[in-house]
Parts: sequence; C-alpha cells; structure tokens
Amino acid sequence: MLEPQYKQFCLTAISKLRVSAQSGQLLDDMVEDVVVREADGDGRTELTLLDAMDLAEADAEVRVIVVSGAGRAFSSGFDLKAQMEQRPEGSQVWREILDLDFDTTMRFWNSAKPTIAAVQGACLAGAFELAMACDITIASEDAVFGEPELKFGAGIVTMLLPWMTSPKHAKRIILSADDRIAATEALAMGLVSRVVAPGTQLDEAMRTARGIALMDPDLVAQTKKALNRTYDIQGMRTALQAALDIDHTIESHGSPDKRAFMDVARERGMREAIAWRDARFAKAQA
Repeated sequence: MLEPQYKQFCLTAISKLRVSAQSGQLLDDMVEDVVVREADGDGRTELTLLDAMDLAEADAEVRVIVVSGAGRAFSSGFDLKAQMEQRPEGSQVWREILDLDFDTTMRFWNSAKPTIAAVQGACLAGAFELAMACDITIASEDAVFGEPELKFGAGIVTMLLPWMTSPKHAKRIILSADDRIAATEALAMGLVSRVVAPGTQLDEAMRTARGIALMDPDLVAQTKKALNRTYDIQGMRTALQAALDIDHTIESHGSPDKRAFMDVARERGMREAIAWRDARFAKAQA
C-alpha cells in the first residue's frame, strides 16, 4: 500500500520532553529525537509518522511532542513522486491510501499529549494540514503556507482549514489553490499561533513545550480533551469524514488535470511537471 510520505518531511524530531516522576523537574538531558523516514530515503532511522507517534504516546514520561522539518522547509506535502511511480488505481486502494493519510494528520490533533509544530520554509498541502492539526504552530518569518492540491487535480484529504479561519479565507485558499501565504498573513487568519525570527522557530517551540511539560499531565490531557470536544460538538469530525469521502470519490475517479500532470511528470520529471503546471496558471491569470 502507498504510505503517506512527505517530500522533504524528514522530522528533525518528535522531541519528547520528560519530567522526573520523583521530583517533578524537567530532565533536559532526556529530550529525545526521533527521525522519520524521508520520501527518498537517506539511511536514517526508518519510522513512519504513526510509528513515531506510537513511541511517544506509549511512553508515560513523554509530556509534549514537537514536530519540525529538516533542511530549508517543513514539508511540501505528500510525495507526488510515489503516486507517479506506483500509479494507484481503484476504489479500495484509494480508500486505504486516503484513510492512512487522514489518520496520520489527525493523530496530532487526537493525541492526548500536546503537539507543537515548528515550521520554516514551505508548509504546503498535507504538511499544512498536519501543522494545523497540531495544538500549537510556531512559524518562522520565512514560512510559506498553502493548499495547492486543486492545481494538481487532487482533492483535500483533511479539510481542517474551514475550522481554523473564516469561510471567505478558507474558500479562497482552497478554490484558488493558494500556495503563497506568508507567515504574517497566516497569523492574521488564525492559521498559526506565533511568528518568530528565522531560525528560531524550533527554539521557541521547545521553550513553549518546556513550560507545558512542567504541568500536571492529566490536567493537560483532560483540558485538551475538553478543547477538542468543543469542535466535536460543532460537528467537526462528521464534516472531516464527509470531506474525506468526497476526496475518495475524486481520487477513485481520477481528475483529467491530475492525469495530465502525471503524464508530464512521467515523461519529463516532477520538476518539469510543476513548471508546466505553474505556466498554465500564470498564462491564465496574466
């Protein structure tokens, strides 16, 4: 089965902040990093996001989970190259792919432990949805957000955006496939928690996490449960499932735009396919 891989989304860490059960003091020397497998592989520890979350959530001493990207970007989203190579087809195959994508993203929302995203550079598509699923998102001034899926002929797997900002913002971003939302604009729309100087986003995320890690974990978990329940009562889970079902229909049937994009990608490579896509829209919007 095609796993939900992210282009350039090797985690620097799912950092696990531990507190001594005896003293209640934060043990800085027990902060751990778990590196998640990159889409192209580079010999690092091979864990999926779900595997890494399993480890963090199973450890009673882990208080906070911090997720960040390696290199210049947080992530440009689910890896289209894998789809290009594996050519998934059929209703059941797409149901499995999309359910796993959805579950991976929402794991950060549903975790009983607080989750913090530290974002730099590009944070697009599935990665944008993952950052929104985190309880707190700290963005560098150089971070750029967006939902470019419709430009690729794909749908939205985890339709969190309407729950994070106004209907006008959500519809404009998704329907126009905006992928150039600056960090300050994202902050104004309520899509991130804080914007910090370039290169300091992980330090700020860890500073925030250390404060949370000193609190009673049961108190924190129950309060997060109450916060999430607020959205459940408003119908968030039902709406997300309905949107996922619609995306399943989209991907199962296949968009002609996506077929055209993938044909170019297979013939000329993914970089050329993205340039072809961008040229199409640049010409139309000139």
